[in-house]
Amino acid sequence: MSSNEQERLFCYNGEVLVFRLSKGNFVDEGPTKTTVLHVRRMVFDRGTGVFVQKSTGFFSIKEEYSHLRIMGCDCVSDFRTGINLPYIMIQCIKKSNVFRYFLLFLHSTNKFEKRLSFSLHCELKDSIRVLNGPLVLWRHIQTFFYISSQTGKVVTMSIKFSSIEWAGEIENVGMVLLGRKRCNLSEEGCTPQPSKSDYATWNTQFCVYSLEREEVISDTYIIPPVYTSVITCVHVCATEIVNNRLRMSLIALTQKNQLISFQDGTPKSVCQLPFGDPCAVQLMDSGGGDLLFVISFRASDACAVWEKNFQVAAKWEKVSSVLIDDFLGTGTEQVLLLFKDPLNSDCLSSFKITDLDNLNYSSESLDYNEDDLFDGKENYLVVPPLERRLKVGLVSVQELQQHLLLKEKVISKSYKALMNLFQGKDDSTSSAEEECLATLCGEEENPVYTFDEKLSDNFQDSEQLVEKIWYRVIEDSLVVGVKTTSSLKVSLNHVTLSLSMDQAPNSSFLLIKCQSRVIKLSRKCSPVPGSVPYEIGSEVKKIKLSVDSEEEEEKEESVVFVQPSEKEYVQMITAVTSLSPLLAFGNFCCIVLLQIRERENGNRSATRYVQCGRIALSLEDLSSGKYLLTFPKKKPIEHMEDLFALLAAWQRACFQIISPSYALTSMKVWLLEHMECEVIKEFPEICFCKRPGSFYGTLFNWKQRTPFEGILIVYSS
Repeated sequence: MSSNEQERLFCYNGEVLVFRLSKGNFVDEGPTKTTVLHVRRMVFDRGTGVFVQKSTGFFSIKEEYSHLRIMGCDCVSDFRTGINLPYIMIQCIKKSNVFRYFLLFLHSTNKFEKRLSFSLHCELKDSIRVLNGPLVLWRHIQTFFYISSQTGKVVTMSIKFSSIEWAGEIENVGMVLLGRKRCNLSEEGCTPQPSKSDYATWNTQFCVYSLEREEVISDTYIIPPVYTSVITCVHVCATEIVNNRLRMSLIALTQKNQLISFQDGTPKSVCQLPFGDPCAVQLMDSGGGDLLFVISFRASDACAVWEKNFQVAAKWEKVSSVLIDDFLGTGTEQVLLLFKDPLNSDCLSSFKITDLDNLNYSSESLDYNEDDLFDGKENYLVVPPLERRLKVGLVSVQELQQHLLLKEKVISKSYKALMNLFQGKDDSTSSAEEECLATLCGEEENPVYTFDEKLSDNFQDSEQLVEKIWYRVIEDSLVVGVKTTSSLKVSLNHVTLSLSMDQAPNSSFLLIKCQSRVIKLSRKCSPVPGSVPYEIGSEVKKIKLSVDSEEEEEKEESVVFVQPSEKEYVQMITAVTSLSPLLAFGNFCCIVLLQIRERENGNRSATRYVQCGRIALSLEDLSSGKYLLTFPKKKPIEHMEDLFALLAAWQRACFQIISPSYALTSMKVWLLEHMECEVIKEFPEICFCKRPGSFYGTLFNWKQRTPFEGILIVYSS
């Protein structure tokens, strides 16, 4: 790169954005022609194994500006739309040593927008931060200042920070700053007469400051004072407010070349890093619940540390840049390492992309250098991903073996039955063998199946697992539901509900063909990710449900954050079957069975049955409409069980809604106002449509994944 060019790069939505200032005035240069800011969008081509140019853009800077310098570039959200946009901040000298700063947004059309500009009589060095809004924060001498695009005015912070280590947003609190605050001798927690040896340790403490409230919201449960003087970088992983007290989970880099994990102010894990002078840490999600911390060092080195065991996973040297994003489009993150190449001016000529598992791309002939991963006694550091892949492969082999054994058994029994038929012998095939043979012929039209009474050996008591049984009739369908307790410690994907005709004691069970579904609803309204949640005010109508006509007292508590508990969710396991074949029996009784499929030792699948109870229906009950579910206009849905019955019996349509340009924060408003919906009070995620016509009675479930993507589930008859 020539002396009259500057270049910066970072990642955005799987792309690498390369900014370059060229043909203009730079620091220590005399006045020349107009400066042009260029941008290139680069994407990785998995077919060719190189980065290719997707699109370009440019922005011309006026001739009156001189001595231009790129201050930084990254992504922040625009308060007008809530969308994360790439930005670049540039410094220039206008006249009489007046420093001019302007921040440009880059839109998807490669058009630049001057979003914020201001002038100062001082030059900002490296203590500048750009936060969501955008909001620019900097320090001059011993005072911190900030300016927001919403106000356009420079504001002096009242708190006296010596440094700011982290800035971010906390729900219901807003923008906060985590930094070191100098303690006065009169303040609580500081030694009245500190000695020289411990003055450097105890004269500062970490605290969290709210920009909106302009006050310190916490100065405890963050980082112990003994670590204050050695901390060089902080990354906050999670925040929570419990009993009006802020609790934080964070990681920190130290001057001792360590990575330390803190939970509510208590150190939990420590990792000794392989290089010296760490300066930055990033979080990487490689998928499958595996998180890594990627640390950069000032001497152009980098390493990765597993979050679950705090062991070094890999290390790299001569690294110019470390970027984390989904560059391969797999839905998980990878790390992009850019290496210094003195023979090539292209910043993307020497690189490596890896998720430290099975995804590895490199500009070199080998995917991995031998020095990247530890050898000898340190090989165990890269065992977690290999161990996970080995377990998955072993389970697949065992399932294949079981499948082959089952096929051999079915073929053998089928051959035996066929030979008996040809020879005119009595077929002595047992009921269990008949069940195997039936699987070859598909499903029968008759919805009643024989259920081997020997399976009663696998029956277990339902007292500890089942809380309640209920049933409803919707048009020509019988819906049976079971509410389980928290004692059911098994994946809901492995639980189904079955119905069996209750016959004479010595006869076999007759299974009824039905469709089982697990429905889980939250009692709380989930916040919109990355934006301010839409609060449903008191003026919005809400439908209050009762549990089998038993009123429960409501207790409203003003809690900002609470620990997730079992009571926040209600889960029902339902079975839906056709009612017409059952009416032939007149008065009939059904046994409700909970079928649980578990894996035993050796990953073999075992099924156990829990007899939940019995339900009885008569023609008199049906004719009187005792269990018939209908909803008049005045009372759409009366009981909790009615709602779950509708969700189980009605047709379900799922729509994925993506809006790349605008945040979907008004989706709830559209349902309430345009579709004339009412929110189910006990389950705020469900809306009942009261719009006259064919829409009346439709149920909507809006689940927002990101500010710009969500899932709309529609239940209709």
